[in-house]
Amino acid sequence: MKSSHLKKPGVRHLFAAGAAVLSMTATALMPAPAYAQFGGIVYDPSNYAQNVLTAARTLEQINNQIRQLQNQATSLINEARNLASLPTSILDPLQQQIRQTQQLLAQAQRISFDVQQIEREFARQYSGQNLTGSQREMVQGAEERWRNSVAAFEDALKVQAGAVSNIEGARSAVQTIVTASQSATGALQAAQAGNQLLALQSQQLADLTATVAALGRAQSLDAANAAAAKVQAREQLRRFLAPGRGYVPTTAQMFRN
Repeated sequence: MKSSHLKKPGVRHLFAAGAAVLSMTATALMPAPAYAQFGGIVYDPSNYAQNVLTAARTLEQINNQIRQLQNQATSLINEARNLASLPTSILDPLQQQIRQTQQLLAQAQRISFDVQQIEREFARQYSGQNLTGSQREMVQGAEERWRNSVAAFEDALKVQAGAVSNIEGARSAVQTIVTASQSATGALQAAQAGNQLLALQSQQLADLTATVAALGRAQSLDAANAAAAKVQAREQLRRFLAPGRGYVPTTAQMFRN
């Protein structure tokens, strides 16, 4: 019964029309393609968005590389500053001042700063050997010891004057180094400025040591002279009072009648 109705021409046309309508509806509900054509140029929005994202990531990488290069350049500049040497040096003037002090010490008169010479001169002039000579020889020995003391004090004054004259050079050197250290651009320059200030202190300590040594030499020779003079005075008194050889009282006539 059903198959006889399907075989009728009207029913077949009705089914064909329904199928066409369903086909058109399905076609209308399908999504449109993600591209458009403008003047012969195909525009794909999804592809464009992907390209923009890729370009943004590439630009970010380039910016990161640029920042890294800037940091490396800054680091190299800082390293170059740290390795830069201080343009100012006071070592030559300081060495010249030390040489002048050494020359003053080397010009010490009579008994110099020499251990062997000191031993020889003390054995000859300040020991008991000079007490065996004549009265004239003892007087000459006392005069020579006195001259040693006077010369030593003169040498001490010279060394002190040299140390005082170096004060102006030290002041100028301090001003130069402090100015250079304030404008130092790197660690090496700052360290060199500090080293030069230590060198200046060493020079001043050398002057102080030389002054103390020269003054100590003069005081030591004067004390040795005083000790030798006491011993010589006792010997001269002994000879003066020695029976038969010392003083013999005689009649002295003060006025002539």
